[in-house]
Amino acid sequence: MKIDEEKCIGCGNCVPYCPVSAISLNEKAEIDRERCVECGVCYRSGACPVDAIVIEELEYPRTLRSFFSDPLTVHKETGIPGRGTAEMKTNDVSNRFTETLLGLALEVGRPGISTSFEEVEKLTKRLVSLKRSGVPIEFEPDNPLTVLMNSETGELPEEIKKERVLSAIIEMRIPYEHVKRVLEEVKEVANEINTVFSLDFITRNIEGKRISEELLNIVQSAGFSPRPNGKTNVGLGRVGR
Repeated sequence: MKIDEEKCIGCGNCVPYCPVSAISLNEKAEIDRERCVECGVCYRSGACPVDAIVIEELEYPRTLRSFFSDPLTVHKETGIPGRGTAEMKTNDVSNRFTETLLGLALEVGRPGISTSFEEVEKLTKRLVSLKRSGVPIEFEPDNPLTVLMNSETGELPEEIKKERVLSAIIEMRIPYEHVKRVLEEVKEVANEINTVFSLDFITRNIEGKRISEELLNIVQSAGFSPRPNGKTNVGLGRVGR
């Protein structure tokens, strides 16, 4: 994003709309390019009365800021908009997660905080190392972060590490019996991360089984204080699959 200085009248209307505080006012509005995550919120807000906010044509690796921060931008590698995948959110249709396989997502960064891929890599490297040690972690193939990640090391391309995004989501599935081990590793590496992240589980309720309750006990035994939430997606069935 950039400001057309000839058009800008210095009203400051755009300043509060930036979710990462990248816009400041010094007679005219200015955008901190290092802090900006190219989410497009300032542009779509309609706050500027003179249309001085301009969407730039981005080049790689800066394009990743838009792909991971603007939910209207479609990842060219996966064909999916947003930071995660539809597969993780429509389990009643996709059936990726069963009574033995748990969905696990780590969302690194949040609006107002953001993150760099350098911070995300601290988790991906640890998780891949855990996988190589024998823990059967399966990373979601349709996740845009999985596409960028070296499957043998968990490393991300050097040229993208300094790029900032609102957040990036690591998505995977693991057998229930390995959940505690993964959580213990995540808790250890959390001390090295210079941003926030949330830990999400995707389960399905199966008649006669208290899977959610069992998972809650596992999470608590690993030293986490979970907050159970529910999300229901209606009418999101897939056609022709």
